[in-house]
Amino acid sequence: MPDALRPMARTRLYEQVLERLREYVTSARLSAGDKLPAERELAQRLGVSRASIKQAIVVLEVQGLVEARHGGGTYLVRDTLDAEPVEQLVERRKRLPDVLEAREALETKLAELAAQRRTKADLDALEAALDHMRAEIAEGGHGVEGDRRFHAAVTAAAHSSMLAEFMRSIAEQITESRTESLRQPGRPSRSLSQHLAIFDAISRGDGGKAATAMRRHLRTVAKVRLLAWNPDDDAE
Repeated sequence: MPDALRPMARTRLYEQVLERLREYVTSARLSAGDKLPAERELAQRLGVSRASIKQAIVVLEVQGLVEARHGGGTYLVRDTLDAEPVEQLVERRKRLPDVLEAREALETKLAELAAQRRTKADLDALEAALDHMRAEIAEGGHGVEGDRRFHAAVTAAAHSSMLAEFMRSIAEQITESRTESLRQPGRPSRSLSQHLAIFDAISRGDGGKAATAMRRHLRTVAKVRLLAWNPDDDAE
């Protein structure tokens, strides 16, 4: 049968809500820190259920575009609601568990080897990455570049060409998991603290503790709102 006659995708109602919210933020000239109307008001004005409004808000939260404060309403984190297409979110949600599993397997071993093989130059690179991440967070950022540099420095300190090649092969997916994790509320400072624990173990040459610290860190990385989101949870 011709591909043109494949089943048509059903547009989720909350995707329509997302588009209306984006248009509203633009037309009302809202910016970061401004509050969106209450869910009940949005449901009444758009003629949809509160469940659809809630699902749209969750999608925006997952992408780090809004912050829903318990009992305090929903606030813009950025100046726009230019959200990533839902289908791209769905695809990332599908592959993220595999990426996180691969990261734990590879980077736990890399941390162990780094503790055993690191040089003075490797330790300097790790410290520089920590300083960079600390500065990013102090300036209100998520510390994404500092995080990237730190994990790259751990990989380099392991002096394993094969494991480094494996890491390069999933670099794009790792970037996705890094961004997903660091936009969770409170996550940048927590990740920095965990990086410090990894660095301490590596600098002391304790492979076992370095591996344990890295495993603990990556299991924190795995705790993201995206994995708890059900893209098909549309009540209408």
